[in-house]
Amino acid sequence: MRTDALAQLPVRTAVPALLRALDEHGTAVLCAPPGTGKTTLVPLALAGLLDGAGPVRRVLVAEPRRIAARAAARRMAWLLGETAPEAGGPGRIGFTVRGERRAGPRTVVEVVTTGVLLQRLQRDPELTGVDTVILDECHERHLDADTAAAFLLDVRATLRPELRLIAASATTDAAGWSRLLGSGDGDAPVVEAEGASHPVAVVWAPPPRPVRPPHGMRVDPALLGHVAAVVRRALAERAGDVLCFLPGVGEIARVAGLLGGCGAEVLQVHGRAPAAVQDAVLAGRTRAGGAAGEGPAGDAGGGRRVVLATSVAESSLTVPGVRVVVDSGLAREPRTDHARGLSSLTTVRASQAAARQRAGRAGREAPGTVYRCWSEAEDARAPRWPAPEIAVADLTAFALQAACWGDPDASGLALLDPPPGGAMAAAREVLTAIGAVDERGRATERGGRLARLGVHPRLARALVDGAEEVGGRRAAEIVALLSEEPPREYGDDLAAAWRTARRGQDGYAARWRQEARRLERALASGGRAPGTPATTPAPDNRPEPATAPHTGTRTGTGTAGTHPDRPVSDRHTPGTPAPAPDKRPEPTTAPHTGTGTHRDDVAAGVVAALAFPERVARARGEGSFLMASGTAAETAEGSPLRGAPWLAVAVADRPATAASARVRLAAVTDADTARRAAAALCSGGAEVGWVDGDVVAREVTRLGAIELASRPLAAAEPGRLRAALLAGLRREGLELLRWSADGLRLRQRLAFLHRVLGDPWPEVSDAALVERAGEWLEPELSAARRRADLERIDTVAALGRLLPWATGEAARLEELAPERIEVPSGSRVRLDYGGDQPVLAVKLQEMFGLADTPRVAGVPVLVHLLSPAGRPAAVTADLASFWRGGYRSVRAELRGRYPKHPWPEDPSTAQPTRRTNPRR
Repeated sequence: MRTDALAQLPVRTAVPALLRALDEHGTAVLCAPPGTGKTTLVPLALAGLLDGAGPVRRVLVAEPRRIAARAAARRMAWLLGETAPEAGGPGRIGFTVRGERRAGPRTVVEVVTTGVLLQRLQRDPELTGVDTVILDECHERHLDADTAAAFLLDVRATLRPELRLIAASATTDAAGWSRLLGSGDGDAPVVEAEGASHPVAVVWAPPPRPVRPPHGMRVDPALLGHVAAVVRRALAERAGDVLCFLPGVGEIARVAGLLGGCGAEVLQVHGRAPAAVQDAVLAGRTRAGGAAGEGPAGDAGGGRRVVLATSVAESSLTVPGVRVVVDSGLAREPRTDHARGLSSLTTVRASQAAARQRAGRAGREAPGTVYRCWSEAEDARAPRWPAPEIAVADLTAFALQAACWGDPDASGLALLDPPPGGAMAAAREVLTAIGAVDERGRATERGGRLARLGVHPRLARALVDGAEEVGGRRAAEIVALLSEEPPREYGDDLAAAWRTARRGQDGYAARWRQEARRLERALASGGRAPGTPATTPAPDNRPEPATAPHTGTRTGTGTAGTHPDRPVSDRHTPGTPAPAPDKRPEPTTAPHTGTGTHRDDVAAGVVAALAFPERVARARGEGSFLMASGTAAETAEGSPLRGAPWLAVAVADRPATAASARVRLAAVTDADTARRAAAALCSGGAEVGWVDGDVVAREVTRLGAIELASRPLAAAEPGRLRAALLAGLRREGLELLRWSADGLRLRQRLAFLHRVLGDPWPEVSDAALVERAGEWLEPELSAARRRADLERIDTVAALGRLLPWATGEAARLEELAPERIEVPSGSRVRLDYGGDQPVLAVKLQEMFGLADTPRVAGVPVLVHLLSPAGRPAAVTADLASFWRGGYRSVRAELRGRYPKHPWPEDPSTAQPTRRTNPRR
């Protein structure tokens, strides 16, 4: 046992308090800064492996990432003086990740991924033989970890109150977890450990010039150039290895290219890195194989290293030799567009909690320095915690887990954040469509089988149903491609990528073969070990799958999954030396004939369409497609998919400003396959609607939003025709009616009365009339069949139906808003109600002798006094005042021009006339 190393771990001083908290409450929250031994010493102490005095207890440690699970197990074995789990037979320390298990009967402390823990809970809710479960790095708020915590609390409340549960992290919402883990005795105790004695200095290193903020998956190249420059600066100013955090594999590759000739070995650690590279970095060895000190905590030897890493290196492990951290300040989080059925990762500012975790990597072994590529002012504006995955991710797998647990709507689960209603509804729609849940949301027998396969429910459906069409092996190989998206260089043609993976000798191809074999075995056994009944827990020697899915959205950087902190390798076995090419014969169950290449193309289309039926897409132009979901999609220039009549789109994303989604991975397929795979989206029948300016009645067959066939409908239902005409009025407005002059004038009069008197006089604005069109346009509307019929409606008669007949006010229309009024000359002159005030346009001589301005509905009219030629001579709303003053100037101007017309000096007493002066 490495007693010296154990004695140097500061968390040892908190162990007694942690044990007391567990004895008294059964649950606890452990807060311990990075480097204190929280992940490695605490499980050994709880298992009774350090002092040997107490009974040995079995401890299960759940890590959010595969790389962390392997590293933690290796570190604990080293502390006990035992062989690493993967180097020898299973000892007292073991680990289980998807596709790989290093544990046996002697194993006391087992490190698992949270996905493995979820599968184990579903098979054996009591966790038989387990005394304590530690949920490590709970601050990251991954969906699997939150779900596992809820299930474990349910188990403690109903089945095993003696099961002890710890939520552990260096930076977490301790109060929130304390409340969550609390019971009738109150909140769970919070145990805090003293930090390591190694200080970390902070150097603020913002870019010298403003850079564009991240947008979707795009990161400004200027920022990446600045990060590379800061790495070079750190190498010049500080001793030790440098650990640089970047958001994704694409950014890592770009910065690696910029660091050529920096004088240090540049290593890349991410989900797609081969296991040998990951292990070498964590064990303090270079890729050349040189040892870097004794055990995993040894000091790096030889030349300096620059380790470029995603968030896989953020917590739960030590990178030996690192004294400097360079933090880009960026992270990746999932986003889901439930309306379009698309998911993606987006680049965001890293939270303050993540920044503290990253900085802590520099002080694990000695005093260190963190260079932060942003300003101190920006730091204060960063979010405190990362967004909980349950709030932003696709919840289909979570909903199936909850349904299999017996709580379909998750209302009874103890969760820090409840699942959003819209995301849960979208998830239930998917699960119902694939037969995983019934109409009440409860898991069906098929749903239980899909859940046990260890992939996203969509892919599980494609595996089960696809095997019946293309054979189990082919289905398993294609689903393995979809569960861990192929590298970008494999291309966007799924069938071609499949052939490349078969030939490939890279790390991805090795992982793909291993996952394909696992899926084929799981398919054959119904998701259980052979011979294991559904009610019996699977034997511990069976590799257990994680449940975290790949949701079919390309990240754009080579990583995949629903959360940026869980790259591909944390859900799939890291690469190992590629096995020999698979020589097994093609399955005889595939129904398709023709060449192997043709069968590959057909099989890829079938399986992809089964996995994502709403993404089957039909061509509508060169490189342009319409998916069944209604979303437009485009293929890249030069893509072999551009000329295909149909695609089964497996991976697509839609940038925030783009009108169409971008196809990242798809298979060529045909209409028959699309119909079979998306049978739930098929519909047919009469469609009557307003299309391109008129009523169109057709018999249509559709696949979601894709129109497959149509023919004219001879006799449409009157009610649907009426609805289509109303839709046309709403879309194009009242211009569809042919308004007569009388109709327009009546509408203006009604508008005046509504404005002046209000109810019961109706509002006749465009919006109001469209809203009440079904009322005032009847019965003409019900008899109409097309646009031309609307043009024949008598608008005067139609508007008359809106008059307040019930109250009797309709009879006063002529009294309150007369169409014409009689002037002193005896003429009946039409009023214009088109403006804010009624206008009376009349020749000046016809108004002689009238002192009071006419009124309608109590409102004085605006009198436009016209010259004998009918041109405006004066405008007044006060005739008496005009006769006294304004008339003189008008008379002086016009009497010479129109001498035949009377121009008396006193118009207030003059005789009104429509005629000229008699000849003399």
